[in-house]
Amino acid sequence: MSSQKLSWKTLSTEVKYDNNWITLTEHQVINPSGGGGIYGKVHFKNKAIGIVALDQDNNIWLVGQHRYTLNEWSWELPEGGGPLDQDILESAKRELREETGLTANKWTKLMRFHTSNSITDEEGHIFLAEELTQGKNALEDTEADLQVKKVSLIEAIKMIADGSLTDSMSVAGILYVARLKNI
Repeated sequence: MSSQKLSWKTLSTEVKYDNNWITLTEHQVINPSGGGGIYGKVHFKNKAIGIVALDQDNNIWLVGQHRYTLNEWSWELPEGGGPLDQDILESAKRELREETGLTANKWTKLMRFHTSNSITDEEGHIFLAEELTQGKNALEDTEADLQVKKVSLIEAIKMIADGSLTDSMSVAGILYVARLKNI
């Protein structure tokens, strides 16, 4: 925890929306300059989990699907939500198996991050999965259009550079592994 002085003061908090995945609250605040205002906060009820599944030839697996919030197709790492009270590695193993059918004998936690800390407290974690074995996937109902493809790590970096892969967790994980593998 930082020793920096907290500069925002909360006067009141009101829940504006709540469902199984998120809570949206509006806070009446005093900002760092002493003025009054509002601040909206999205609280996620799961942790974001992303997995870079890497084989011995430096290929990774991407999943593609239509993302409702963007109204466009998105290529990204296998990823999903892990319950706040569940071990994040177990959530990562489940997500990789559900979306790709892959299991891994070697797991390395790469990073912890915040997805958009100006509006949400969501915490994310990215893992490297290696020594892979292919099995059968078990997609959720919302993933009926999910496609899986294996690409080289170099091709994934090109997808980031040309804008065809924009998911922030995927960008962070792929670039981290590329640096780790000196690619």
